[in-house]
Parts: sequence; C-alpha cells; structure tokens
Amino acid sequence: MPTDNPYLIGLQLLARRELSEAQLRQRLARRGCASDEIDSAIARLLAERALDDRRVATAIANTETRVRGRGRLRVKRQIEAAGISAPLAQAAVDAVFSELDADALLTAALERRLRGRPRIEDDREFQRLYRYLLTQGFDSDRVLAVLRGRRQVK
Repeated sequence: MPTDNPYLIGLQLLARRELSEAQLRQRLARRGCASDEIDSAIARLLAERALDDRRVATAIANTETRVRGRGRLRVKRQIEAAGISAPLAQAAVDAVFSELDADALLTAALERRLRGRPRIEDDREFQRLYRYLLTQGFDSDRVLAVLRGRRQVK
C-alpha cells in the first residue's frame, strides 16, 4: 500500500540502506513530494537520528576501504558524491584511516591487480598499474614507491 507521507517514505527508504540527507531529499523529490513536506520530514528524521550524515559518511568510508580496498582520496570523493559536506567527509576519512595501515591497503590493491605475480613485467604495465592505483585514491608518491619496489629487474 503506497503512501504519500514523505516521513513514512523516508523511513522506508532508510530501512533499506543508509542515505545522506541530500540523497533522501532527492529520492523524496523524485516521488513528487512537496518541498515544504520534505523539509519537515527531514527535520523529524534528523531529530529522531534516523537520518545522520556523520553515520553515513563513516559507513561509506568503512565500505570503501575494508570491502573495496580504496585509498584515501577516492573514499573522500565517494562520501562527497553522496552529498555530504567536505568537513564531515574529511573527518570520516581521517577516523577510518587512523585505524588502517594505508600502505598495506595499497599493497593489497597491487597484489589483486598482479594476480599472484611477484614482479611488474614492463614499463607499460608499470604505467597501467600507476594509473589504476591513482584512480583508486592512493597517494602518487606512495604508489610510485611501491611500484618501483616491484619492478622487474633487467
């Protein structure tokens, strides 16, 4: 039985997955809810702590690092893409990365890409891996250092 109440729709959406305030606003607007009704529903959900951008930012950061193995920059971009402010995104990234070994995360991403091979075969593969690891959000200086350590000696 569909409902037209933005608050109830918001609760249903939040029961499925964590959403940021911006994401929930978008979804409610797409369903044709009036903007003043959306505002009151959002205010109520925030007051009840059913909606919490800080919690969403931390959840995204944890998923992006622990499940997907992404680096700091990519994680921050993903959080901001969810409509969360840059300061909240940075705080979540800092909190998650304070518990992680960023170099181990980078090494694990490289290992997955090399598929068990101990060395990088040639310059083309080196460049391909460098671009890949940068898109995964790892720092360029650390990427170069790790890749140089794995380069095939001729």
